[in-house]
Amino acid sequence: MNKRIILATLSGLLLGLSWPTYGLALLVFIGFVPLLIAEHEIRSSDSSKKNRKVFFTGYITFLIWNSITTWWIWYSTPFGMLFAILVNSLLMAIVFLLYHIVAKRLPAKIHLVFLAAIWIAFEKFHLNWDFSWPWLNLGNVFSENIHWIQWYQYTGIFGGSIWIWLVNIGLFKVVTRYNKDFNKRLLGIGIGKNVLIIAIPIIISLWIFQKYEPGTNKVKVTLLQPNIDPYSEKYNIQNTQVAQDLITLAKDNVTQQTDYVIAPETALSRGTSIKNFDLSPEKRILQQFVNQYPELQFITGVDFYQQYPSGRRPSLSANYYPQGWFDFYNAAVQIDYSGNSQKYIKSKLVVGVETFPFKSVLEPLLGNVMLDLGGTVAMRATQKDRSVFINNTKGISAAPIICYESIYGEFVTGYVQKGANFLAIITNDAWWSDTQGHKQHLSYARLRAIETRKSVARSANTGISAFINERGEITKQLGYGLKGTLSAEITTNKKETFYVKYGDYIARIAALLAVMIFLFAIAKKKK
Repeated sequence: MNKRIILATLSGLLLGLSWPTYGLALLVFIGFVPLLIAEHEIRSSDSSKKNRKVFFTGYITFLIWNSITTWWIWYSTPFGMLFAILVNSLLMAIVFLLYHIVAKRLPAKIHLVFLAAIWIAFEKFHLNWDFSWPWLNLGNVFSENIHWIQWYQYTGIFGGSIWIWLVNIGLFKVVTRYNKDFNKRLLGIGIGKNVLIIAIPIIISLWIFQKYEPGTNKVKVTLLQPNIDPYSEKYNIQNTQVAQDLITLAKDNVTQQTDYVIAPETALSRGTSIKNFDLSPEKRILQQFVNQYPELQFITGVDFYQQYPSGRRPSLSANYYPQGWFDFYNAAVQIDYSGNSQKYIKSKLVVGVETFPFKSVLEPLLGNVMLDLGGTVAMRATQKDRSVFINNTKGISAAPIICYESIYGEFVTGYVQKGANFLAIITNDAWWSDTQGHKQHLSYARLRAIETRKSVARSANTGISAFINERGEITKQLGYGLKGTLSAEITTNKKETFYVKYGDYIARIAALLAVMIFLFAIAKKKK
């Protein structure tokens, strides 16, 4: 087998086997080294079609990495899994090819900086465009090693991306130098330096972990996990029945001292008019329960719709049915003793299921090709700005984070900037069956706790429901496939971390640096 294919395969395996929640995170620090060696050998050779060889070598690595880590999408949609793996691998290979092009024109001290910068710029881009899929952004890899990354409160996950590239590039330079002079002493020194680059941030993190003081204010929260199969049950049960079932689940765990009951995403899944929700029978059932507890706030997920008069399309997100035009919303509501209901509409949507990427361009060409994951499949409307649920009794606010939104670091900081004192994540992870998918989704929530220094109360329809403290530790959880409740007292605070204030500043600097180096490279004659 061709040596570069072996190196590419090795990189893919190392990256794949480093990933949470099954892997060994330390492997990520050497994951790119074999691939960088392969690229260097191609670039240094006299062979032709170097760009093509680098692209396909990189594609092998990224295809293996994506396949090992995200194969579980198959359980929701085989086509979606193939699309996600093949296209994400393609994008990563293009980024690596750009590095190769720049490396042919600029010295190592510059082109290796470009490599880290362009990769981080790509990760930032992947957070914001229509085909957003940041599941494999490098900083996510430490979500099970929260004692290593307490400094994410300053950097967010992009601090982890820089850390990973520093070590991989450092070890690559050590290996290439050794291959030239076979100096074992320099090899040992080089490895030792990179071990220190791994160890020092961990030592700093452990110190932060020990010194961190959580908030002193506390709220009592009960999480509901109804465990309804979205493929066979969820969308066939009337909202009134679901509302009654939620109350039955909650009542034995709620007291006059309970501040919040949190139910999962789209618990009320049989579409309700957003304008008439307060008059709906399901709202009346929940309100009667809440009225027994004057301090209680009841948060739940709801499928809303809004119908428009027949005629012209009212918005790009609207869907046409024989009855007319409709907007659909994946939303959260909070019901309190006053009878009022606060609403928030999900803004980060799942590609192909809740949102049609580049719809204005692709819909005329492809028609409606939304993927069916078992429930109602239609384009969803979004809410432009974050909003929080205010608890006037306690003088605090909850961040109503819906499912997929919880993997977006800077996005979540928007809730905290609006005054959120803790993060209330509601989700339905049953689409992926009992695989690594729902486990990784929970694990990534630990990163949000560290970045914002906010406790997390996570209600998942089929699991895993959990409480996560301000240090990112899971303090209680209810396993996948179980029906039940989980109650705990969690801390709240009004602090804004450095990351909350400045967001993905590392990625913005990296993007600027990558553009500058790339323009310099294409203006310079190739060596």
